[in-house]
This record gives sequence, C-alpha cells and structure tokens, in this order.
Amino acid sequence: MANTNIKFIDLFAGIGGTRIAFEEAGCHCVFSSEWDKYAQITYKANFGEKPEGDIRAISSNDIPAHDILVAGFPCQPFSISGVSKKNALKMPHGFDDPRQGTLFFELRRIIAERKPKAFLLENVKNLKNHDRGRTFQIIMDTLSKELGYTVYEKVIDADSYVPQHRERIYIVGFRKNIKFEFPKLPTGIKPAFGDILQKSPADKYTLTNHLWEYLQKYAAKHKEKGNGFGFGLTDLKGRSRTLSARYYKDGSEILIPQEGKNPRRLTPQECANLMGFTKFRPYYIIPVSDTQAYRQFGNSVVVPVVYDIAKKMVAVLEKNYRVRSKKKKDLQTA
Repeated sequence: MANTNIKFIDLFAGIGGTRIAFEEAGCHCVFSSEWDKYAQITYKANFGEKPEGDIRAISSNDIPAHDILVAGFPCQPFSISGVSKKNALKMPHGFDDPRQGTLFFELRRIIAERKPKAFLLENVKNLKNHDRGRTFQIIMDTLSKELGYTVYEKVIDADSYVPQHRERIYIVGFRKNIKFEFPKLPTGIKPAFGDILQKSPADKYTLTNHLWEYLQKYAAKHKEKGNGFGFGLTDLKGRSRTLSARYYKDGSEILIPQEGKNPRRLTPQECANLMGFTKFRPYYIIPVSDTQAYRQFGNSVVVPVVYDIAKKMVAVLEKNYRVRSKKKKDLQTA
C-alpha cells in the first residue's frame, strides 16, 4: 500500500506552468528555482512563494528529497531563432553558450546526487537537430548511460490542446527499467483561436498606423526575396503560430484581424488562455508589465500537454513505487 505522496521539484520554473500541471496531477511541490526576477514576481503572486535563484549557486544538499524532477531548461541556446541570431552575431550557441548552454549539466549534477525516481525535461523541437544531432545525443547518453535512467522522448505539437502550433520535445526518465508511453493526443474538434480571445480588449493593443505599415512593407520585401518572413494574421477559426518570448517587440507572429481597424496584439490574459494556464487557474494572476508578461508566456509550457504527461508519470510511479498522488478531496484540504 502506498505510504507517501509524490513530491516534485520545479527547476527553471518560469511562471509555474509545469507546477500547475503536476499539482493538478496530484503531486506536491517541495522546491522551486528560477533566476529571472520578474518571473519570480509572477510565480510568488500565484503560488505564495518566491523561487530560489540561480541553480548554479544551489547545492544539491539544499534541495529537499523528491520523487520527480521537472525542468524546462533554457531553450534559447538550441532554438532555430536563437541559433540564427547568435550565428549572425558570431556568438556561441548550444553547450558553448557561456550563460545558458551549460545549464543542462546542472540538471545532471542534481539528478546524479539526489537520484529522483523520475524526471521530465522540456525544450524546443530543434534540440534534436542542434549541431547535427550531437547535442541531443550527449543529453540522451548522459541521462541513460551515465546516470542509468530509462529514457523516453517525444516531440508533441500542442495544437490538439490549444489553438497554437507549438512543437516541443519532452524527455521522460525513470530510475528503474520501467515501460512508459506518452499520452495519446486528444481527438475530436480542435480548439479555435477565436475561443481564447477577450471580448473588449483595450485600444492600446491595436497596432499603430506606423507599426502596421512597417510590418506590411517588411513582409512584402521578404516575399520578393522568396523568404517566409512576415507577420502572422491569424484565422480566428484555426490556430496561431508559436507564441515566442519576442512577442513584446511587435506582436507580428500572432496578429488578430479587426473589422475596420488595424490588427491587434494578444493581451497578456489571452496569452494565458493560449498557453492553457486558465484551463486550470481561471484567475491566474499577471502582476507584471505587458512586456514582461509576453516574455514569460512566450517562454512557458502549454499546461494541458504537461498535465497529460504528468498523469502518465504518476500512474507509472504509483504502480512501481510505494507512492501515491493526492486525490481531489486531498487537494482541496491540503
């Protein structure tokens, strides 16, 4: 019979999307770490605690015992846009990025020393292709051959859960030789982009004439060159492009058509809807500026995707270890 609740730690926690998912799956968060001070503000507003700072300065001995380690380690060193930008500036990327590229090895350190029963890591799809696949091979070899975990990975597009194309790679590992299957994608009618929109957004989200003219000229220029660069005017019955951390600059990747007016950007609340936060937290608090909110949601996870993975992981742990998840009645009194 199970004798302890499943505990997890939330590393590179951002604004808590992964935490929401695992708490909804019945797990209990015992530690969090996030170095961005604005993300810390949002995290504290929603969870009542400020995450610890830079993981590089945190000893493994200061991290409580836990069953699951979850981490969306920084993706910029491996993303297509991040690599392109750094190449243009002749800057190192991937593991050679001096600030963010080596943070995976902090995860290796913690996993090696704390030996959680399982982990979930999340990153951009391009992690598999970065440096001709060598980066991903190092990661998989480290987790399986060096640390001894049984590891599974899958790229999932979130568009079955939310009206946004957002492909991310999820890496799940277990300390035992355990069989695991990723959740099947939801079937049926996919969500429509128009469903996540607010009815009366403030006028400030409508593009100025100057910005709208600039975006149209920029798109036309690149179209002549045969490039695909340009703004994304979103079909309200379909799904949007990927929300990125650069959305605060001009909102060009996800623009909303308006009758008789220039297109507009998403509001921060709509970003929360688009990332699935409000499916579980209808009153998710956004205490920071629009600029910071766009960065935070653009760097976050799609919560319902992680929730489905978390449920699968919890089921495996309950079957193979003397642990259990909190049931809904327990969660309401916890």
